[in-house]
Amino acid sequence: MPSSDDYKGRNPAWCPGCGNFSILKTFKDAMVELGREPHQFTIVSGIGQAGKFPHYLKCNTFNGLHGRTLPVATGIRLSNHDMLVIAVAGDGDCYGEGGNHLMHAMRRNINIKLFVHDNQIYGLTKGQASPTSMEGMVTKNQPFGVLSAELNPMALAVALDCSFVARGFAGDTEHLKGLIKEAITHKGFALVDILQPCVTFNKINTYEWYRQRVYHIEPEYNPEDRIEAFKKALEWGDRIPIGIIYKNNRLIFEERILVIKDIPLVRQPFDIAKIENTLKEFY
Repeated sequence: MPSSDDYKGRNPAWCPGCGNFSILKTFKDAMVELGREPHQFTIVSGIGQAGKFPHYLKCNTFNGLHGRTLPVATGIRLSNHDMLVIAVAGDGDCYGEGGNHLMHAMRRNINIKLFVHDNQIYGLTKGQASPTSMEGMVTKNQPFGVLSAELNPMALAVALDCSFVARGFAGDTEHLKGLIKEAITHKGFALVDILQPCVTFNKINTYEWYRQRVYHIEPEYNPEDRIEAFKKALEWGDRIPIGIIYKNNRLIFEERILVIKDIPLVRQPFDIAKIENTLKEFY
């Protein structure tokens, strides 16, 4: 049985008080309870403060380009669908540069777990507005306030019939741990948007701001009702729901590819002679 110390990586370089610290600890706790050893999963990340996440863990890691987390995670998953593949991104990284990849990953329903550290700002590059920044927010690059409407990733995911859609809060770690475990054990693409205060550059969406608004989704709520899920996803403002908003049991992408359906690609026999014969055709 693994312990939290088994996942220890480098010392984090986040700002004191950053919500990423609690996400990191909660993730470790979830993996301990799931009994996952460090070699049994791979984390893919992009660029940003959230992109540093796997640096501070002991696991298989691929740190790629800004917004290109999901294509790499998809390649790893298709190469070895016995491997648990986790993607970690920030709101700018995932919903901005990576927005097109997100839509198609949800559409394909590849069995990847995506955890988005959503601090509603670009933290690594010093405080520019991100797609989830609130309309009117004043930043260094938007001195007259953000003019665009903020993106609602939960509503987008439900609209695209994403297999698992949830929202957590970095200030409610026990609840967040449950969501992480649910996402990992769910069969299908899972999006968990984690509200994560940025104590340095976002002075609006603070811990206190969230605590005055977030509430646990009611136990009687049915996350398999897509119409009700869309209504729940649209809630934002004075009340912000956290929990599983929507889920379904669609066929995953890996099961539709007959070549790898039964045997992972990495375990299939390889005959170099076949490639040599093919290459001879081009001589």
